[in-house]
Amino acid sequence: ESIRCPFHAWEFDGESGACSKIPYCARIPARARVRAWEVRELNHMIYVWHHAEGKAPDWEVPNSPHYDDPDWSPVRTFEIEVPVHLQDMAENNLDPVHFEYVHKMQGTPDTEISFEDEGRVLHAVSYSQQETPVGTFDMQLVRETYGLGLGTVESSGIPGVGLYMFTSTSPIDRDTTVSRWALTTTNNAVDVAGEEWMDNITAGVYDDMRIWTNKIHRAEPVFCEADTLLVEFRRWARQFYSPDQLAKPTPAS
Repeated sequence: ESIRCPFHAWEFDGESGACSKIPYCARIPARARVRAWEVRELNHMIYVWHHAEGKAPDWEVPNSPHYDDPDWSPVRTFEIEVPVHLQDMAENNLDPVHFEYVHKMQGTPDTEISFEDEGRVLHAVSYSQQETPVGTFDMQLVRETYGLGLGTVESSGIPGVGLYMFTSTSPIDRDTTVSRWALTTTNNAVDVAGEEWMDNITAGVYDDMRIWTNKIHRAEPVFCEADTLLVEFRRWARQFYSPDQLAKPTPAS
């Protein structure tokens, strides 16, 4: 496979990065090449590996068990660009208190966390009782976070209804992030829970956006003693930064 530049239509080999074709010139310059990136195509997304120190991938993107399942709906995709630090978006998963005050849930959900794959993957489960268009149910929300950029969310509790979402979050710069979701549900979700239930899921993202667009990332924020999950998340997140990114700036003399 190859990729073509839209400027002069030069084509480059997808594996080596070498120029493979110039439509108006038979001789290809030896230096005509671009960087080749590690790419994966799955979960209705294209993933490109980037490491600040140029290291090769040491883990793989998980493949969703539901996107090709005939019992699950066609995938709905969403994309937003937010003026927020990448880590602050990822941190939402381990901030159960905000669910009550930002998303108007009935109390703060009980949340348990664990670490898998030599600590690279963070596993979180939250339990809460929630009102839905078809009644009140004991809901369970399971999240898997792979580094700071990838994650899965699976919700259950309404009998016979399931929801699964894969999220991919990429920083454009220090304070701008693009987040993409690929959402699927059991085929009966709209019939059982109603379109309103589906709308509420995406509406929750816009609740968060009001916070994110006004939030300043603090490397060392003030936590209270009840913020234990956030403290654990911050410790876990440090492994995904290069040493120079963690170094504190030297005060000017």
